[in-house]
Amino acid sequence: MRSFVPVLLFTLLTLARPTHSADPIQIPAPPEVGAKAYLLMDFNSGRVLAEKDADQRLEPASLTKIMTAYVVFTELAKGNLKLDDMVTVSEKAWRTEGSRMFAQVGAQIPVESLLKGMIVQSGNDASVALAEHVAGDEAVFAQMMNQNAERLGMKNTHYKNSMGLPDPEHYTTARDLAVLTRTMIEEFPEYYKWHSIKEFLYNNIKQVNRNRLLWRDPTVDGVKTGHTSTAGFCLVTSALRDNMRLISVVLGTNSDNERANANQALLNYGFRFFETRPLYKANEKLAEARVWKGEITELPLGLTRDFYVTYPRGQYQNLKASMEIGNSVTAPVEKGAKLGQIKVALNDQPVAETDLVAMQAVGEGGIFRRAIDSVRLYFK
Repeated sequence: MRSFVPVLLFTLLTLARPTHSADPIQIPAPPEVGAKAYLLMDFNSGRVLAEKDADQRLEPASLTKIMTAYVVFTELAKGNLKLDDMVTVSEKAWRTEGSRMFAQVGAQIPVESLLKGMIVQSGNDASVALAEHVAGDEAVFAQMMNQNAERLGMKNTHYKNSMGLPDPEHYTTARDLAVLTRTMIEEFPEYYKWHSIKEFLYNNIKQVNRNRLLWRDPTVDGVKTGHTSTAGFCLVTSALRDNMRLISVVLGTNSDNERANANQALLNYGFRFFETRPLYKANEKLAEARVWKGEITELPLGLTRDFYVTYPRGQYQNLKASMEIGNSVTAPVEKGAKLGQIKVALNDQPVAETDLVAMQAVGEGGIFRRAIDSVRLYFK
């Protein structure tokens, strides 16, 4: 794309007939949570509904294993790994301190069993065994974890090991954990379901998932607990109610019960006072942009992913969406080029926005087309 002069065209899309649009929207403050940091996010829209010190770098403890699982899931998706591949448990993995699935040194264990042992039982031995199998060495696997963190935009995260043992250079934030969890659920739903398993039996030892909310709240289906003496009690949860999914991250509470209560309070708050709906589907034509000097003059614009909006409950009729489209786009144009935006407001306050992109590539037109458009642009 050679040029994009942002002359903006406004197309007002009223989603429904406004009712009492001038009335103030009364939403109480989030519940007080006794944690070092927390964040509550809607899964589909990505909107943050509540947060406290969400960008503070903190020790993640076993929440580290969310990234360990994500890296392994990614390798499975690439075909570099199979669930029935047999993994030999090294002495290092066997000797790893902390929680464990009781894998014996030299044992041959399928990748799937190790993943469940890590996710359900939070087995450090399983984490190290998987890391060594995938990368040959846990330190190399940590590099893969950091590469994925960078790719996902986790700006305040750095990993030194696969299981979450304390290290000054091993840290993350509530926001980064929410981003990671959202991506993991979105990309790997077939593996995410393992996070709802309440108990797992291996080597004739049955251990239960430490996520208390799996028993308390039937809408909760994950995600991971974490604890060390320095990190405190941590928990990432996700729940699905009436097609609305929320992700809650709580770091640094004083007890197992407190981390469960904190997450439950945040989830209840989000579901009670907010709702989420899809507004526009991906890969559907929503508008057109005028293209100069191209093979075509009208370029269809759409979205790369479904566009969801989260807003105060009961306010759907007062949402308004507007499209801002550049009217001076010059060929060539690449498919996926950002050529406009959809913005959603509630009572003139911004709620959400997303990019409108080119749904196809446009090459340069012939000599005659370019000459005519050059003249038109000059007078325009």
